[in-house]
Amino acid sequence: MAEIIQRDGTWTFDGDTVRIVPGGKAHPVRSALGEVAVPVRAVAGISFEPDRKGGRLRLRLRGGACPVLRAADGRLGDGADPYALTVEKDRTGVAEYFVDEVRNALLIEQVPDGPVDRFLLPGPALPVSGGGGDGTASFDGETVRLTWNWKAEESKTAGGPAVIPLARIAAVRWMPSVGLENGWLRFEPVEGPVPAPPKYDPYALDLWGISKKEHTAVLVAAAVLVRLPAAGKALDAPEAAPAVTRAAEPAAPPAGDHDALLRRLRELGELHRAGVLTDDEFTTAKQAVLRMM
Repeated sequence: MAEIIQRDGTWTFDGDTVRIVPGGKAHPVRSALGEVAVPVRAVAGISFEPDRKGGRLRLRLRGGACPVLRAADGRLGDGADPYALTVEKDRTGVAEYFVDEVRNALLIEQVPDGPVDRFLLPGPALPVSGGGGDGTASFDGETVRLTWNWKAEESKTAGGPAVIPLARIAAVRWMPSVGLENGWLRFEPVEGPVPAPPKYDPYALDLWGISKKEHTAVLVAAAVLVRLPAAGKALDAPEAAPAVTRAAEPAAPPAGDHDALLRRLRELGELHRAGVLTDDEFTTAKQAVLRMM
């Protein structure tokens, strides 16, 4: 089993699952999300990005596998990203070993790196709550509740807390505050989107970016998203994930491409000679390539 323990969190890998536990001072999004178990079939790649202070371990998931990443749509910074781990300088060797172990498993299991047609992770545990700005949002699996604070507009507070059954939600969208622009968490009712800005929309939170905790609204969005009947259509844009390289895992060439398959065999041989692949792992991977020739 591979394991790396840092102040930022702990990652372990047993050959089947990458288990991620946030550290005590992790970003509020990661703390609220808690422990995440990522099956290897949901992993597209992994990398270690060194810098002068140590580096960052980054797990890249297959598109559509994680509802949190789907809801975030590439807008989570490294601090809030549950699949990024800050590595201290004296643990870079451990991080590189961890990368090798996961890459080997991806190679042996022949896990494709393309998108999936359903979520492979369950999303945040229920009940879940988050947000800020002019109110907070909570979701218990059946109903979204928006509770306003004193900063909310009268168009929202006049009707009291907004209670929205899941059956009345067609889509959910989250946008963090960026610079001087407010963010929002919006629930689109089945009748159609409300034309008013989020500040006046009774189905939306207006997020001001004053506190990191406002980012936890993305967890509410993810929990709702995973339970919508048309989850794949609930957000407009495809998930954007940080680009990483998988140098130890050559991409599988299409069947029938003889030259590409020969190159793949040479690459496997180099990995075996370098000690990255064991004898058994090399034999299994080689046989898989030979079957494609």
